[in-house]
Amino acid sequence: MSGEEEENAAELKIGDEFLKAKCLMNCEVSLILEHKYEQLQQSSDDAMNQVSQVFEKSLQYVKRFSRYKNPDAVRQVREILARYQLAEFELCVLGNLCPETVEEAIAMVPSIKTRGRAQDDEAIEKMLNDLSLIKKFE
Repeated sequence: MSGEEEENAAELKIGDEFLKAKCLMNCEVSLILEHKYEQLQQSSDDAMNQVSQVFEKSLQYVKRFSRYKNPDAVRQVREILARYQLAEFELCVLGNLCPETVEEAIAMVPSIKTRGRAQDDEAIEKMLNDLSLIKKFE
């Protein structure tokens, strides 16, 4: 995409490199970093020397802002959101921010209503209800 004026996240005009990129929700990054941290602990007697400050701060951040902790719940969230033909960017925003109402979801990700495969309010409500069930059993 050439020029900043052409980019518009509300219309999902974020550039081809971002549209094609695989995005991860905070909860997915948390699982990956926790796994790596465990590997580092097992491979060294002094694990703290192996972990950089950036790694540790990143792990703390994604743990703090992860809405889902259980690996099965994380997988279910991605599966539910993927059913709605969301772009990766949209999926991750909704998975990270967990809107509770249709209005919140549209405010956070306006493109779910403006793109060619626009979701109707009923479909968005069902998606949010499915996500709220996972949060209840977390």
